[in-house]
Amino acid sequence: MKPFVNTAFSKAIEDYLASKDKPNSLLYNTFLVVVVRMLINIYGEADIINPYKTSNEEALDTNLKRFGAKDEEIINLKRLMDGYYQIEKKNDASIKREINPYFVEVQKCIIDLFNLKRINFEYSDEDIKEFFDLLYTPGTSDYLRISENFRNTEDPYEIAEYYKMAMQIKKKEKEHEEKDLLGFDVYKLFNVSIADLSKMESGDVDKLNKEIYESLDIKENAINKDYLLEEKIKEIKREKSLITTGNGYVDILLVMGIIVTTIMVISIFGIIVF
Repeated sequence: MKPFVNTAFSKAIEDYLASKDKPNSLLYNTFLVVVVRMLINIYGEADIINPYKTSNEEALDTNLKRFGAKDEEIINLKRLMDGYYQIEKKNDASIKREINPYFVEVQKCIIDLFNLKRINFEYSDEDIKEFFDLLYTPGTSDYLRISENFRNTEDPYEIAEYYKMAMQIKKKEKEHEEKDLLGFDVYKLFNVSIADLSKMESGDVDKLNKEIYESLDIKENAINKDYLLEEKIKEIKREKSLITTGNGYVDILLVMGIIVTTIMVISIFGIIVF
């Protein structure tokens, strides 16, 4: 069977799937599996695992470029992962072990991908903390990563310092960003008008979209989320009475109304003050 992307990437995902229910196992904490866990922290599990399950490398590339990565950065990540795998195969067959130079380079590449998301999109403090702990630094919470870091680097603080420099790049302001809008029929269902949307900042629209996806039980990072949303809206429209369905949509409408009302009040207050 042809490996997905390359042998290293394919094995990394296979090992992740085989060990994710055993978080304390050695396999779950091997380097390439931890690399997959870092990517999942950035992109979500569906965006990494689904392309593997469907043998769709193009979908994987699209997902990996979602936060602004260029083609050459994705190609480089794949090359570095394969390089790491090849060196480790040689080390396993050799009495004398050599430092694997790809160990550091893979992590730097992933830190760059992480930073694209952090400075351009929403990234919770909890997820940022989790990402840093997955890195191979002297301060990580996992003793296996500490040991592997000292074994595979000449400077055990190199990755920590690289991450520190990356974090000094300031997060971009979202004031004038283009709003990522869903279909207006979707907002209409939730009593959100075009006028309401025009008063919202890009970040407010993102939060509203997230609430809508969650209320309809759709994962926001699903590859086919647009299709799922469209089908869900059709299903709701077919119902004769939203009030009498008893499926919780009424509560969501009330929540959306509160969100929009709050935003409108803030906007009006801002006009009065300034």
